[in-house]
Amino acid sequence: QVQLVESGGGLVQLGGSLRLSCAFSGSIFTFHTMGWYRQAPGMQRELVGVITSDKHTNYADPVKGRFTISRDNAKKMVYLQMNNLKPEDTAVYYCKATSDYGHVDSWGQGTQVTVSS
Repeated sequence: QVQLVESGGGLVQLGGSLRLSCAFSGSIFTFHTMGWYRQAPGMQRELVGVITSDKHTNYADPVKGRFTISRDNAKKMVYLQMNNLKPEDTAVYYCKATSDYGHVDSWGQGTQVTVSS
């Protein structure tokens, strides 16, 4: 029922910035914790960070201090601001929604981020 569409990926040089967006539809946005995950070629999918409906955040160590998750509850959007990008940030980035009540996960189809050295 929940649909998620990511956008904003692309090619950027080392040290550059990108902002990813995730559009939510199909349910009540404020009943969901939102997350960003990423998967590099040949690697496991890993957590980037999460944001709760009341905007508390948590980040994985590799992105702390460089990435910021935010959400706009009126627009039903979640964002990932990525600064000081490194080649190891290269991955497909996925948006996830988790119901705070039923704990059902929904995933977007991903957006590619490539950081050149």
